[in-house]
Amino acid sequence: MTTRSIALTEHLRKLGLTLEGEGMRQLVELLAQSLIELEATEKIGAGKYERTDERTTHRNGYRERGLDTRVGELSLRIPKVRQGTFFPSLLEPRRRAEKALLAVVQEAYVDGVSTRKVDDLVQALGLSGIDKSSVSRICRELDAQVEAFRKRELVGAYPYLWLDAVYLKVRQNHRIVSKALVIAIGVRDTGEREVLGFALGASEEAAFWKAFLRSLVARGLHGVQLVISDAHEGLKTALSQVLADATWQRCRVHFMRNLLARIPQADKSVVAALVRTVFAQPNQTAARQQLAEIARGMQTRWPEAAELLRAAEDDVLAYMTFPAEHWTRLYSTNVLERLNREVKRRTDVVQVFPTDGSVLRLAGAILLEVADEWTVEHRYFSQSSMQRVIATILEPAEAGPRLAPVR
Repeated sequence: MTTRSIALTEHLRKLGLTLEGEGMRQLVELLAQSLIELEATEKIGAGKYERTDERTTHRNGYRERGLDTRVGELSLRIPKVRQGTFFPSLLEPRRRAEKALLAVVQEAYVDGVSTRKVDDLVQALGLSGIDKSSVSRICRELDAQVEAFRKRELVGAYPYLWLDAVYLKVRQNHRIVSKALVIAIGVRDTGEREVLGFALGASEEAAFWKAFLRSLVARGLHGVQLVISDAHEGLKTALSQVLADATWQRCRVHFMRNLLARIPQADKSVVAALVRTVFAQPNQTAARQQLAEIARGMQTRWPEAAELLRAAEDDVLAYMTFPAEHWTRLYSTNVLERLNREVKRRTDVVQVFPTDGSVLRLAGAILLEVADEWTVEHRYFSQSSMQRVIATILEPAEAGPRLAPVR
């Protein structure tokens, strides 16, 4: 055995190879290439320039193929054949390894790991690393899944709809600009919540919101009875034109911030406590009465805030025309704010996106991941309570008249 080892070592030295470092990589590469050539000869039925009766096809050049191993990346040449196909069995496991590596890179990308850090991650797996362009190319394979998710048909009615935007930095024409990623989530008539759609635009102007809402309607969105959002003028204008039959609920959390911005710092806690008593009422009639009383009390000291409170009465109390067990989830955009924070948490690592497509790819992958989680969760609202929304909403005597559509 010792004699054979010495003979092998001497033979390697003559070839200029060693069993360490680059020599080991070259040795493994030479062995792998030899195995590929032998298998090709068996497949073709003849060696190079050999004439045999068993020949089934002819060689037709080579294609280059890299193979990452523990000793480094091997550069292999795969023989091409004129008839049929040939792929060496040595590389068959590589297909599974490539899928595993692809999954790791994609998952890291979706989890907010920067493309520069992915190289370190790949090297930790024992591979030679991947450059930025390779990571981006791999991640583009997510596009098909994201695009199918964005354009899927919306089936069934969606009585509740939440809308909001988060701003991300994107490179455009050699400048860095802030763009609005708008997201829509809804609750179906059966009580499940879904991510309905998302889009990227220059700003939250009315034309952009209108195009986004129309795209949702074109995919099947219907039956919307309540839309919950912030008081953005562009969004309100778009809602009045695309979802004119729906009632608009102004996010209570955003409204309170706007209201308290008109109150001196020393008085903010007192006013906030007073206004919260409006929302603690058992029905809309009592809430309206309480709001009117508080507005009268505020008129002398804080007239601007009192006027804002009166003007927002219909919009901030819209949720009270729906089942009481839904109120805590209907009066604000909190459900969408949490989703926005998750998107921001993962996109903040990127800081500046190179293109609009890269934003939609990453945001879409995150939202698709969230959508998968929601499918296995309990219903957001019970099915029986949603049936009341579809049929009668609430009795007028109990909750007051149904509000007018969004203005």
